[in-house]
Amino acid sequence: MKDILSLLKDLRRPRLLIRAARHGVDEYQREQHLKRHLGYGRLPKNGAALMQLVEKERAMNDQRRSGDAGYSIVHHVDILIAIMGEARLLRTSPTVNTADTLA
Repeated sequence: MKDILSLLKDLRRPRLLIRAARHGVDEYQREQHLKRHLGYGRLPKNGAALMQLVEKERAMNDQRRSGDAGYSIVHHVDILIAIMGEARLLRTSPTVNTADTLA
């Protein structure tokens, strides 16, 4: 089992995608970004939001790698920004539960 932050540390993506996302992470606004990616309604906690975002990002990466015509680099970078923003919030949260793990 891996915790969420270790999972993110092992994530490997093209350098250009990561650099683009890093430029946007300082402007990350949780409510706006998560509603855009996870839908409207009650926002999940950081760990749960991260897991949902990672799943969406995996699907985007699969599209990128397969050359799918529906792939959007802008959407992919936006999801990576949200992942980085949520990870940053999780790391700085005083209530970080190190037991947040993946089954």
